[in-house]
Amino acid sequence: MRPWLTRGLAMAFLHAIADTALAKATVYNPTGLLTVRIVVIALLVGAAALWSAVDAWLRREDAGRTWLIASLVAGLGSGVLYVIGRGIFVDQAGTAELQPALTGGAAFTALLVLVPAGLGLLAGGRLTRPEAANPVEPVESVDSVEPAGDSGEPAAERPRRRPSPSPRRRRTPSPTPRRE
Repeated sequence: MRPWLTRGLAMAFLHAIADTALAKATVYNPTGLLTVRIVVIALLVGAAALWSAVDAWLRREDAGRTWLIASLVAGLGSGVLYVIGRGIFVDQAGTAELQPALTGGAAFTALLVLVPAGLGLLAGGRLTRPEAANPVEPVESVDSVEPAGDSGEPAAERPRRRPSPSPRRRRTPSPTPRRE
């Protein structure tokens, strides 16, 4: 499954469940839910920021594009799921509620995923991975002793360096000669 689809559907379910639960709570207490709304939005923002920070920390490929598409999927998906959840659990909302949920509601949800995901990608990209902090990996077995290297100790006792994850680019000579 594509990473943006996984993230988008998960965020859509989270947002739809939160919106439906808030709608249900509003039925019982229409005026006293300001603190609950703030806490729910903070949790949704935190979920998107944390997941995107982990993606950036693990150096996932195309994380920015993944989260952009995931936010659009989450917006549309949560709009549809919210109308379904509200129709089943709250007040039998019909298809008339679908148009506002797919325009304004979807845009708000997409921004509520995209902005924290962008901040999470920024913060997670600045964190160092545990493997990057210790580039020397321990030797697996000492049973096989290779010939001694330049330092005089057997190769199995020397720490091995991990290969670089991507080859370094070589500088190609300029086609025009340099002036001296």
